[in-house]
Amino acid sequence: MIKNIEHKIKLSFWVAVIALLSSVVLCVFAITYSYNLVKSERENIYVLDNGVPLLVTRTDAKANRDIEYRATINTFHQLFFTLPPDDDYIEQNVGQAMYLVDNTGLLEYNNLKEKGYYSRIMSSSAVLSIKSDSIVLDMKNRTFDYYAKQRIDRRSKVVIRELHTSGGLQDVARTVNNPFGTIITDWRTISNEDIYERDNRNF
Repeated sequence: MIKNIEHKIKLSFWVAVIALLSSVVLCVFAITYSYNLVKSERENIYVLDNGVPLLVTRTDAKANRDIEYRATINTFHQLFFTLPPDDDYIEQNVGQAMYLVDNTGLLEYNNLKEKGYYSRIMSSSAVLSIKSDSIVLDMKNRTFDYYAKQRIDRRSKVVIRELHTSGGLQDVARTVNNPFGTIITDWRTISNEDIYERDNRNF
């Protein structure tokens, strides 16, 4: 009789333990499923097109960060190195470029200005343009190397330079002047050497 009672108590105990564990597992599963369901639903946005609801999917901002970094790097270099013989245009371009770089960009601009770089562009009526070759991006360390060809058109000759710069990347708040929310840090020119030169024949 006593053994029967002990057996029933043990059986009841294990039944209770199994029921409790089953409840915990079921609760965890339900919470996880509900969380994933809500998360996936939040990715879906409905927009109205002439009164008709259309389903669009919102993408994760991190998924496009590589593209946004490259766009910022390319835009900065286009603004900084595209230089016609026009003081106002140069100041406007460089001013816009400063929104995309830290103080290293301003230091480089002031250094070039002190050396008479922009004055020589004006006096020789040179037109400088740039064509990007490649951007080597290290997403883990948030650093980059930028390679491009710079073309300098003067009255007497055309010069092609090979440009290599490097720097870091820092996330900041998105603004009108910095739509991708990225600042270039520790920017420096590694090399900017002439690789081709020819006389500019004007007839």
